[in-house]
Amino acid sequence: MKKFTVSAIAAVGAAGLLLTGCSGGSLSGEESGGESGGASSDLTPVTVGLLQIAPSSVVQLGIDEGVFEEHGLDVDVQIGQGGAALLPAVQNGDIQFAVGNPQSVLTAASQGLDMRIIANYSRNSETPGDPEENAPSGLVVSDDSGIESYADLEGKTVAVNTLQTQGQLTTMEMVERDGGDPDKVEFTEIAFPDQQAQLEQGNIDAAWIPEPFISGAKATDGIELLGDPLRAIDGLPTMVTFTSGDFAESDPETTAAFRDAITEAAELAMSDDEMYRQAVVDFTGMDAAVVENVNLEYISGELDPQAIEELNDLAVRYGMLENPADLDTVITTD
Repeated sequence: MKKFTVSAIAAVGAAGLLLTGCSGGSLSGEESGGESGGASSDLTPVTVGLLQIAPSSVVQLGIDEGVFEEHGLDVDVQIGQGGAALLPAVQNGDIQFAVGNPQSVLTAASQGLDMRIIANYSRNSETPGDPEENAPSGLVVSDDSGIESYADLEGKTVAVNTLQTQGQLTTMEMVERDGGDPDKVEFTEIAFPDQQAQLEQGNIDAAWIPEPFISGAKATDGIELLGDPLRAIDGLPTMVTFTSGDFAESDPETTAAFRDAITEAAELAMSDDEMYRQAVVDFTGMDAAVVENVNLEYISGELDPQAIEELNDLAVRYGMLENPADLDTVITTD
């Protein structure tokens, strides 16, 4: 049974370990280790790149519970210190699979990297009708700001952790749908841990913020939730499972086995909330009391290609992709 070894990324601090909006960084070079000297000859060894954040814990849960082994796989986990490091590592064959945000995958594909999305991984809600206050990320505003709708963000300053990512893209779309001009919204880059203080000081008007920070913000007098802009696209993944075109084409059996195992691990986690939360504690090292009280992402291997198509279209429309990714090639879910 593989056991996770906490890598140097833990030094970043537990507060950031729920986040899915990471960028930049490198691979740590550390992997989860087996109990004794190597994979069984009956199992296919593969390496998956993950960020050490809450949703990623479901992969480790699947390893620990024998899900991947049942699908003929011996899986090592390599921790990336930022999402951008996973894409070239997959492309170069240093790792076979990774989990990351779909917009980064589409950006890489549009720039010539042969990336293949093989499964969904996580999203903010199980269904589009789920209450937005239960989402693990969202836009918060000061209750005296006069911002009561997305259109009211016109002329305002909105903080995101990284520019040109899904938080900014979907906020722009929600402003457009609400009758505002998204080009008149000023987006500024502020690290998640610093956003609430900047909001309270009046330096920004709104913040797109995830757990665990959003729960703290919503519990603060004078701050309220505007909404979850990721609802701009029904079923939008916060993360997807991907591999390289070379690997998908040269080893379709292992690719299919990994897809099936991810899907089964997701179903296992979603069937038992206590198990899911304990996996988050074990994987990230976060305090159990914190994990108990936050909204966690919904994990599912079932990908809705329409959501990826809409994301691709929006990214082109708002200038975040110069050219659309070729989804007939990128999406490889069967």
